[in-house]
This record gives sequence, C-alpha cells and structure tokens, in this order.
Amino acid sequence: MKVLLCEDIDRLGWLGDVVEVAEGYARNYLLPQRLATPATEANIKAIAEEKAKRAEQRKLQGRRLEAAAKAVEGAEAVVAAKANEQGHLFGSVTAREIAANLREQGFEIADNIVQLPEHIKEVGTHPVTLKFSPDLTTTVNVVVVAEKDAAEGAEETSETTDEA
Repeated sequence: MKVLLCEDIDRLGWLGDVVEVAEGYARNYLLPQRLATPATEANIKAIAEEKAKRAEQRKLQGRRLEAAAKAVEGAEAVVAAKANEQGHLFGSVTAREIAANLREQGFEIADNIVQLPEHIKEVGTHPVTLKFSPDLTTTVNVVVVAEKDAAEGAEETSETTDEA
C-alpha cells in the first residue's frame, strides 16, 4: 500500500515521502497514529504545503541557534560546589547546573544542549561542549570552585564595593 508520510519516521522516510508499506502496517499503525495518510493527489498537495512551512521553521530555528551559539561562545560559567581539601567534589557538577548558570547570565541554553561525557567531579576549569545542532557546536569554560572559596570571593567583592 502506498502512503504519504505526515511525520519523519526512522528507517522509513521523511515528511512528504510517498513510501510502499505492508497493508497491515499502514492500517494498524501508520494511519491510526496519523503518521501517514493514503497517497492521493489532495493529500500530496497538503503535505507539500506542510513541508514548505516546516522548512521555513527549520531555517528560523537554525538562525536562532546560530545567534545563541555566537553569543555564548567564549563565555564562562562559574559553579560553586562542596569540595574537600584536595579539590574533589562531594557530588558532581551536571549539565543542568551548567545550563542554569548560563541562563542566569542571560543566554538561551536548554539543559540538553550541554554535552558532558561524564559529570565534573574536580575543582578547576573544564572545557564543555554545547551542541546546538548536529553541525553547530561551541565550547565554554566551566570554572568549578569550592563553596567556601565562592563565599569568600563574594565577601571580598562586597567589601570592595562598600569602600568605593
């Protein structure tokens, strides 16, 4: 049975593709889930319009992601965490904490954009990759400081502003 895909489906095709599938697969899964419609001229025309609309949305999304990547490039996220004397963290710094810190600085960063191969468990500066799309990545530095150091640093900055 020939069907017109209404969504991108892994290992089958993209939105707007006309594909040949088994009748049972079409009737029992694709059609009830509204993932595909029968391949008629009217449906093909409607999907072509939808495909054009989605292409425009992808372009806009791509521009937004490029602007966000340029804005955040070279930024530095400072995260305070409890650590022992040797600089080992009692917990770890996660992608969610890094994204939250960057959002506090005014960057539009979702949690899933931050790519950590493993959680950060040491005090220091760590390069972290932000993956906006498969072909658009950038790197930011994450500075992990011990929590008591962060409190002392905040006190020093407040003292210097009081003196001024």
